[in-house]
Amino acid sequence: MSQKEALQLFGDKKIRTVWSEEEEKWYFSVLDVIEVLTDSKDPTDYFKKMRKREPELAEYVGTNCPQVEMLTQTGKRRKTLAGEMAVIFRIIESIPSKKAEPFKQWMAQVASERIDEMQDPELAIDRGYEYYRRLGYSEAWINERMKGKDVRKALTDEWKRTGVSGQQYATLTDIITQEWSGMTTRQYKDYKGLKKENLRDHMTRTESALNTLAEVAATELSQKVDPQGFTEQKTVAKRGGKVAATARRELEKQLGQSVITRQNAKSLYGHEAPKEIDEQ
Repeated sequence: MSQKEALQLFGDKKIRTVWSEEEEKWYFSVLDVIEVLTDSKDPTDYFKKMRKREPELAEYVGTNCPQVEMLTQTGKRRKTLAGEMAVIFRIIESIPSKKAEPFKQWMAQVASERIDEMQDPELAIDRGYEYYRRLGYSEAWINERMKGKDVRKALTDEWKRTGVSGQQYATLTDIITQEWSGMTTRQYKDYKGLKKENLRDHMTRTESALNTLAEVAATELSQKVDPQGFTEQKTVAKRGGKVAATARRELEKQLGQSVITRQNAKSLYGHEAPKEIDEQ
């Protein structure tokens, strides 16, 4: 399943979702939905009792709910039971909750927005800008961040073209990040005091610009040398990161200080950035 992973917010609750490019539909984490609707501290046990109570539901879920890889609360990727919108609606029917109808409307809205964005990609861009404005980021920072998203998409498309897949995306990202910043993505997050947050949402404009330069360089180098597969792409990723490392050293020489900072969104912009799944 060619997919795009994301967190969706229902009120202040987070629902893990995966967009299937082939089927053009969202898959929602079944356990996340149950937790939101029931406020259960153990949604796994709640769902187990539901299926035991309703054999028809158990059979339906077994037939229609695939195991889809999603990020867990511990930051690990694990396969979890997921269902597309019609399947989740069927599960909701078995849950006595005042939130059921508002949740159905929310799911329909999520699906509608995605279809709208496919037909008019500018809508996705507009929502991205509005999203960061609501969080209090400056227009200059937002422009830098959105450019970085375009660059990142071009890079991952190039990786995919040359045979990169799965966890290899994260490994190549670590190589690039470590080459220009001196830290892996995890180490960089720790340095800024982050856990599950998206590192890019906590970078300064300078950090973001250097990261973008590294990814642009990696993309163009890959297009020029045409590496085949993950092993050859690791060399290209390292070369791309070195381009930004050279720029960083020159800038720091002129400034007389490091451009890598412990500051995060809270210290920079006075707010907590949302905890989201990192871009692959």
